[in-house]
Amino acid sequence: MSKEQIMERLTEIFRDVFDDESIEISDSTTADDIEAWDSLEHITLISAVEKAFKMRFTMREVSGMKNVGEMAEILLERGK
Repeated sequence: MSKEQIMERLTEIFRDVFDDESIEISDSTTADDIEAWDSLEHITLISAVEKAFKMRFTMREVSGMKNVGEMAEILLERGK
């Protein structure tokens, strides 16, 4: 799976989790950029991403992610 494909899938997941079809994400997107992205929704988001990509993030990965780009890079690496 390419980085572009991962970002497309992540966009779908973000739109579903936050119930907002207008969401556009980029590598630099953070919780500050999406109004509804609070700590509870973060858990929901991580769970949805794990389910969609059939993998689990480690606690270190989750706590270390600073933006969507870092999430996508982990998914890209795991997909290899």
